[in-house]
Amino acid sequence: MAVTRQSSRLSDQEGLHPSGTADTTTSAMSKARKRKASTLRSPSPPQGVTKRQQLLTAPTKRRTKDVPQVSPSPPHKTGVPTIEGGTKPRNAKVARLADPNVTNAALLSPETSRGGVALNKMEEPKSPTKQPTAKRKLTTENLLGTACAHLISVDERIRPLVERHHCKIFSAEGLAEKIDPFESLASGIISQQVSGAAAKSIKAKFVALFSANEADGQKMVFPRPSDVVACSLEKLRTAGLSQRKAEYVKGLAEKFHSGELSARMLLEAPYEELVEKLIAVRGLGQWSVEMFACFGLKRMDVFSVGDLGVQRGMAAFMGRDVAKLKSSKGGKWKYMSEKEMLDISEPFAPYRSLFMWLMWRVEDSFTDVSTLE
Repeated sequence: MAVTRQSSRLSDQEGLHPSGTADTTTSAMSKARKRKASTLRSPSPPQGVTKRQQLLTAPTKRRTKDVPQVSPSPPHKTGVPTIEGGTKPRNAKVARLADPNVTNAALLSPETSRGGVALNKMEEPKSPTKQPTAKRKLTTENLLGTACAHLISVDERIRPLVERHHCKIFSAEGLAEKIDPFESLASGIISQQVSGAAAKSIKAKFVALFSANEADGQKMVFPRPSDVVACSLEKLRTAGLSQRKAEYVKGLAEKFHSGELSARMLLEAPYEELVEKLIAVRGLGQWSVEMFACFGLKRMDVFSVGDLGVQRGMAAFMGRDVAKLKSSKGGKWKYMSEKEMLDISEPFAPYRSLFMWLMWRVEDSFTDVSTLE
C-alpha cells in the first residue's frame, strides 16, 4: 500500500507539471509532507466534541509535547536575605539615635564583649502612615550634616572650611566604628612622648605578649583588662614600655577590671563627670581625656583650650597674624587666652568638637592624634 500511495502522488505531480524535473518533484513532495504534518499536529475538532473530550482522547505522547517546560527558580544565595522575605541585608546600615551631649560611638565592653553591640537606642522604623514630626530626629546618619549647618548658621566664614574638609570621624561611617575604650586609652598612654613609628612598634609588641598561644596567621587582638592585671610589670616592660608607662597601663586595666570604669559609664555620664573620673587615672591628663572624648567616644561638644594647634587656628580664623604673634612673644605664651577661646567657641555649642576639628585645619596645623582615633 505504501508503494501504491507513493506512485499515486508522483502521478498527480507529473500531471500538474508535465515538464517538471526530478528536483521540482522532490520539492513538491517535501511541501506535501509539511502540509500533512501540519494537519496531523492541528486536527480540526469533530462537530459535537467538546474541548475537554479532545484533551482526554488525545494521545499521551502528543500531550506531553504541548506542555511547556518550566525553568526552575534560581537558588537564593546563602546568607543573603531576599526582597520577598522582607528582611534587611546583612550589611545594611542601621541608624542609631544620636545626642551631641553623650557618647555617640558604638562601644565595646573591654572585658566581656568583642562583638561590638552599640548601646545607643536604635532608630524607630519608618511608618508610611505615621505623619512626620516637625522636628527631625537626630541620628548617626544626619548628625554631621546637622552640626555643619549649625556652625555655618553661627558664623558664615566657616562655610569654606566645612566645604573643603569632610569630617569622617563624625560621619555615619565613622560613628559605626566599634571602639574598645580600654584599648583606646591604653594606646594613648603607650604613644605619649614617643614618635608615631615607635608607638606603633611598642603597641605591636605589647599585644604580642598576650597572643603567644594564638594560631599562626591569626590576627592578634588587644588584651582584656583582666589579662593585663594578671601580667607582671617586668613582663610588660619587655614590650618596650618604661616603668612608669607599665604602671599606668596596668593601673588603667585595674580600673576597668574592678568596674570603676565601664563602657556603660563612658556612654551615659555627663561630660564633667566623665572627665573627672578619667583624669583620676594615673597617666591620663586633661588633653588626653579631651582627645579620647572627641575621637574615641565621638562626643560632639568637646573643646580643648590647652591645645596649641587649636589656639593658632582660632587666631588665624579671627584674622590675626599668627606669625607676628609668635615672634613678638617669648617663653611660654599663647596665641589666644583661654577666656577668649571659650567666649568665641561658646555659640558653636553643642558641636564644638567639629569646630575644634576645623580650627586645626585653618592652617593645616592638625595635631597628630591618629593613635587616639
